[in-house]
Amino acid sequence: MAEGLAGTLQHPRRSLGDRHRSQAIKFQRLANADASQFKSNMDWAEQNARQALLHDFTHVDNWRALAGIKLAIEDEMGLRALLSDLFAVLGRDPDQVAQLSGVPILSVGSELLEAALLRDPLDPDAWFTSLDEDSKASFCARFATLDLSDPRCNVLFGRRVERLWVEGDDGLCIPLARSLLSQRPQNFEMWTDLGRAHERAEAFDEAWFCYDQAQTHGPHTTVRDAFRERMKGRLDSGKKLPWSQPSIDVRDQFLERMQTLASRFVAQEKEPEEEEEVTSVNQDEVQLTQFLDSGEFAAAFFLSRRLVTRGETWAQPFLERAESGLSAGDEVHIP
Repeated sequence: MAEGLAGTLQHPRRSLGDRHRSQAIKFQRLANADASQFKSNMDWAEQNARQALLHDFTHVDNWRALAGIKLAIEDEMGLRALLSDLFAVLGRDPDQVAQLSGVPILSVGSELLEAALLRDPLDPDAWFTSLDEDSKASFCARFATLDLSDPRCNVLFGRRVERLWVEGDDGLCIPLARSLLSQRPQNFEMWTDLGRAHERAEAFDEAWFCYDQAQTHGPHTTVRDAFRERMKGRLDSGKKLPWSQPSIDVRDQFLERMQTLASRFVAQEKEPEEEEEVTSVNQDEVQLTQFLDSGEFAAAFFLSRRLVTRGETWAQPFLERAESGLSAGDEVHIP
């Protein structure tokens, strides 16, 4: 299991969320009962509601509690920020974000919150139960348009993909998993699931790449080593064709595909017009600097790892900066 805040996001602590939400409700009742202590008690209520949401963003009542407090204190900016945060968790769907423009948030904020939660249930089991073939097709079509970079969003949609994988539809889930990992490559559990899907399809090179990523981001796992032993057993038994670890060129192609996926939301810089300028600088270094400066750490990670794999040691500091940026991206601030 991942440690720290990243682990908390991956495995929400519902009991702590429930405890803080109960405290928030208690302080809100005290505020309503004693006008002289209204501000003090509402401050405590808001603080506890934030903590509830931080510990468990998958419980709808935690969102409702904090939204209700912001309505009670008439914090229009805070409620707007909270709805924006919810839409980030839901993938920043353009249709949802557009609803925040020019509307009286204090009047319609609750309706927008409930509409968003009804359309996209935060509980992955409830979401999966509500699926039919049409809604499943719509979900897959929407997937490519969503910004999945928020760590909570990536976890939420990862749990949804896992539910779809229960049905055994690798063809449906493999591209969805790749999209998730292109924006949050430190999700070693999803790398493991993707590797297993490729192994079932006997795409052993792809499986190796996925297991290698899983063990790199989750050093406590041994999925890559276990895969190597399984492949060795297949070879010794004579039941399968020999397999060897993929070459650097093949690995480079894999990382390049992931970099392309990660770059979908990156604004590309214009190419230099004069040819002599192109030849006088290291374009990979320029691209890495642009990725890092714009906060596109996933794209920087895949590009720098490609370069390091090819033996270009100058890219190692860029790889370390990208990994640090990805880890820092797990920090969540509740409005």
